[in-house]
Amino acid sequence: MFEGARTGVATHCPYCALQCGIRLTTGPEGVRVEPDAEFPVNRGGLCQKGWTAPAVLDTPDRLRTPLVRGADGNLVPADWDTALDTVVAGLNRVRERHGADAAAVFGGGGLTNEKAYLLGKFARLALGTSQIDYNGRFCMSSAAAAGLAAFGVDRGLPFPVTDLGEAEVVLLAGANPAETMPPLMRHLDRADLIVIDPRRTRTAARAALHLQPAPGTDLALALGLLHLAVTEGVVDKEYVAERTEGFDATWGRVAAWWPERTERVTGVPVAELREAVRLLGNARRAYILTGRGAEQHSKGTDTVSAFINLALALGLPGREGSGYGCLTGQGNGQGGREMGQKADQLPGYRLLVDPAARAHVADVWGVLPQDLPGPGRSAFELLDALGTDGGPRALLVFGSNPVVSAPDADRVAARLAALDLLVVADFVPSETARMADVVLPVAQWAEEEGTMTSLEGRVLRRRRLLPPPTEVRDELTVLSELAVRLGQPADRFPTDARAVFEELRRATAGGPADYSGISHERLDTGVAVHWPCPAEEGGDGGRGGVGAATATATTATTGSSTRVEPGHVASAPAAPYAEGTPRLFLDRFARPSGRALFAAVEHRDAAELPSERYPLYATTGRVLAQYQSGAQTRRVPELMAAAPEAFVEMHPDTAERAGVADGVLARISSARGSTVARVRTDGTLRTDTVFLPFHFPGEGRANLLTHAALDPRSRMPEFKVCAVNVTAVPA
Repeated sequence: MFEGARTGVATHCPYCALQCGIRLTTGPEGVRVEPDAEFPVNRGGLCQKGWTAPAVLDTPDRLRTPLVRGADGNLVPADWDTALDTVVAGLNRVRERHGADAAAVFGGGGLTNEKAYLLGKFARLALGTSQIDYNGRFCMSSAAAAGLAAFGVDRGLPFPVTDLGEAEVVLLAGANPAETMPPLMRHLDRADLIVIDPRRTRTAARAALHLQPAPGTDLALALGLLHLAVTEGVVDKEYVAERTEGFDATWGRVAAWWPERTERVTGVPVAELREAVRLLGNARRAYILTGRGAEQHSKGTDTVSAFINLALALGLPGREGSGYGCLTGQGNGQGGREMGQKADQLPGYRLLVDPAARAHVADVWGVLPQDLPGPGRSAFELLDALGTDGGPRALLVFGSNPVVSAPDADRVAARLAALDLLVVADFVPSETARMADVVLPVAQWAEEEGTMTSLEGRVLRRRRLLPPPTEVRDELTVLSELAVRLGQPADRFPTDARAVFEELRRATAGGPADYSGISHERLDTGVAVHWPCPAEEGGDGGRGGVGAATATATTATTGSSTRVEPGHVASAPAAPYAEGTPRLFLDRFARPSGRALFAAVEHRDAAELPSERYPLYATTGRVLAQYQSGAQTRRVPELMAAAPEAFVEMHPDTAERAGVADGVLARISSARGSTVARVRTDGTLRTDTVFLPFHFPGEGRANLLTHAALDPRSRMPEFKVCAVNVTAVPA
């Protein structure tokens, strides 16, 4: 009990990867949210989305019963047995006619660890398909690929968020946390910020230095900054010699990126390039953080690698008080890809092509290694193959809305329409759910138990406040009932979140993302647990995990006092005490040599550049009051009042040339399609660039414009740059 007749739980916000601590209470007047002042990430703060999160629980159009498309083409209510039998009959038909890979699964970065784990297991065992991926491919895959290559492990922040509070300088490449995760800004108040963004965002407005490159030139900018770091003498030569490899090959590429060439390609003045390097080089405590603006490109992995190169040259990663990190976006974007819903991975961040990984997970699952399918298609490639010869004929979607969020959205919608069977599990009638043959109503965040993993690799408890509506089921139950109907033993697909977590502990044991030393009991004490946390170490911060990854920051509660072990950053308490591995790489990196690896990358143009027909760059992103595809936040009146419709932001001179003005509707067109949005003029924007948020449906979808060119390594689509024109919409 929190107060009076209200009952409550301590849990976490359902939105971004900060996973801000909150307290939920319920009483006669409904559900109320309060920020947790003791949770170190948000320290009593919440953004507008977090404050209004309970409003989605009882949104008027919430899905409360299964829906099945009838002979007349309309979705009509059905009981659960009818809905599940319809799904299984459709799955069996396509599998019998076209093989196991004719059934596919598309997951989401907002699913709990337990749901992501069981979803991957369901696809590979109950369906026997290799065709599973998730929308996190559109979020952090480029940073993941770059981090794995450089460090041997991928964790968004390999240090606690609170460490940022002591930074003197923080470089943010393609990140706008003032709008996308506002509570993070509390940890950046003391630092001089260097913000790289084509727009003067709310974050850029607070920066000591704003670098404004042309869209698609972030890689060239990073190469130019490294060139200056070398020529200005701020490289940490001792660190490079002792803790890294590959610098000479990288310098062979970077040497040609003298400041004047970098300015010519990016549009960033030489003086600003020099100032950025001066700030970083003079700082005793500095961080380089990348976001979607650096990653969502057909060269996103190389772009992130170039910023990692800069961080390594300055001696930042694996040094207390400094480092490199990626600002993960979705609520469980970190845990979601560690648990096996990604096309090429098994639980524990194991690779599906690794025989030892296959053997370990197969043993936990009670099957033979050869029973596990191989890697499947990446997210966009999977969506683009739907309904084609040799592609999946049935798709199950959990926690995603690709009709709005996928690139070249009309093309994706056409592929979804070509399916023999589309099944969507959701709690609101999203744009994708409206296309489905079967819609399964599932529980919301405050109605379920489970765990989430934040951007700092910290495993957190999601606690249930209230039961879901009578005819609503949670995804674990849905997956279990489908699996049993498909011939699987019931005990292979448990419905209790704690039981699933106990199994995933065993499945992840020994893997890079080792959860085996974590338990609900440990988390319920308030302990801060960062993976890797191997069971044999008792979760007490032993120096190991992830092979070469290390932890030297551990606190333990002793009575009413707190004992701090050597290496702990006293200014950055993580909880009553910390376990697992709060800080990676302090002794060595998780590569066989123990050294971090520079990447010899080179700039290349975006897949599509402005032309006579499409003379402007378009870039996409988020706004404060909306989240992802908007399926949740567009149902909150307060948020819709703050951001009610699609808009296109452009310089006044650009608007004048296009024949439009502030406040009018404009049509923005690319080679793939067009969208309609209201014009907002902004004199700080580049004159060659327009910006659109991607949260809105229908004719306002920004992803009707975006290009599906893929990064060759991460398979990330090129969301951040495409060529467009702008014309007036007749009154």
